[in-house]
Amino acid sequence: MLDIISLFPEKQDIPEKFSISEVTQNRYLVNGQIRTWNGPLEEVYSPVCVREKNSLSRVLLGHHPLLTENEAMEALQAAVKAYDGGMGAWPTMSVEERIQHVREFASLMKGKREEVVRLLMWEIGKSYADSQKEFDRTFQYIMDTIDALKEQDRVASRFTIEEGIIGQIRRSPLGVVLCMGPYNYPLNETFATLIPALIMGNAIIFKPARFGVLLYEPLLEAFRDAFPKGVVNTVYGDGEAVILPMMRTGLINVLAFIGSSRVANILKSNHPKLNRLRGVLGLEAKNAAIILEDTDMDTAVQESLLGSLSFNGQRCTALKIIFVHENIAETFIKRYNTALKELKFGMPWEENVKITPLPENGKTEYLKALVEDAVQHGASVMNEQGGDFAGTFFYPALLYPVNEKMRVYHEEQFGPVVPVIPFKDVETPINYIADSPYGQQLSIFGRDSGRIASLIDPLVNQVCRVNINTQCQRQPDTFPFTGRKDSAEGTLSVSDALRAFSIRTLVAAKNNDLNDTIIKDIVRNRKSNFLSTDFIF
Repeated sequence: MLDIISLFPEKQDIPEKFSISEVTQNRYLVNGQIRTWNGPLEEVYSPVCVREKNSLSRVLLGHHPLLTENEAMEALQAAVKAYDGGMGAWPTMSVEERIQHVREFASLMKGKREEVVRLLMWEIGKSYADSQKEFDRTFQYIMDTIDALKEQDRVASRFTIEEGIIGQIRRSPLGVVLCMGPYNYPLNETFATLIPALIMGNAIIFKPARFGVLLYEPLLEAFRDAFPKGVVNTVYGDGEAVILPMMRTGLINVLAFIGSSRVANILKSNHPKLNRLRGVLGLEAKNAAIILEDTDMDTAVQESLLGSLSFNGQRCTALKIIFVHENIAETFIKRYNTALKELKFGMPWEENVKITPLPENGKTEYLKALVEDAVQHGASVMNEQGGDFAGTFFYPALLYPVNEKMRVYHEEQFGPVVPVIPFKDVETPINYIADSPYGQQLSIFGRDSGRIASLIDPLVNQVCRVNINTQCQRQPDTFPFTGRKDSAEGTLSVSDALRAFSIRTLVAAKNNDLNDTIIKDIVRNRKSNFLSTDFIF
């Protein structure tokens, strides 16, 4: 039997390679200046606890600024000035020049890899290996975005003649973008909106996620040095104090937010001109797996395990409810339980660790309440120690059979609780998905192509990605990532994000001698960054 408290280290047991010094972040970036904040600071604690005898205490990682409305408004005004109604240096700059600025940032960012990775690991409890992957994937996302923009610009570099009108159609920026990312992928998901918004010519204000703030401290100079002043600005602090006042001005043109629909609705409702606010939103999900009777059990178990428990189930794309045909349910539960026991539990720096401490305050108590509620309504905890916890560590709980009376049937648990529902008629999971307020993804496991096809046709109208014999996931980043219902607004992928943060704009003229002469002179003498046939290699 695992002694959960013993998973946490004593102070002297933390490997020197992964030790960390307290970070006092009292700086923020506004209008091209890194300013020092002398006001109140928020304490940042790690999900990693230090053990002393039988007591646990969370490691204090450092502090970050608690800015006020005044600082937030300064950041907003800096972004508004940099954009200047679309007439600023950044939005009128050529695509090739903006690409060079983003390349410079990527190069500077790469030099901070180890600092960012270590802070990422300590702040959210993500394994060291997965923290490295998140950084590297983010860097690659930047490179892929550059390539996608090049291709988009090459296509747009030609002129079109229709009905006697000559025109050139390109994409233009939208204005001031407020970027707010999630804590589970605080670097990657934030940059999945911030980088395409930037490279398309928008001015940015970004607020780091509530967990994953300190990791941006090493990047402040990179943002300052790579971009013109006012193009990138940071704000820290309580959202009600710094975000809502900015929204109420009506000067935010795009809200790029990844989090809950409840918070997204609050933010949007504070904007006075909703018709002028574009939302690019990645919201919650309750992704289901449907495991058919003829499934390949090895595949179903392995993919369901990864889908439900990767990074402790703290992914919007995680499998959060599993429907299994009643004839194979007992076998599935037994095999899943066996595979679960093989997972390594421990601290994020440990090699091959899979289940680590949770960053949210009160999260273990919340998950325990879900388990207790399920048991009260007829479920059993199918794995030994399932639902046990100490400090910030929660031992995964496999619940079966789950029904509609239970909270876990409806709520997005966003943690290592795995509800399993037996079904006889496939209409049971179909109806669940159709009635769900969420519509991001689902997974189907089976062998019969006809049966799978009969599920695909109705379910692609309920969710935005159907995975066959594989877990739900965002990758590859070139695929569209979105959702229906309360799960998303707008589409993200390398190319889709460029479109999400821009609008099609054209220059047109009657095709006559005078206009032909004007356009040829502008193009040949490179008098315009927009009206151009330059080809970016």
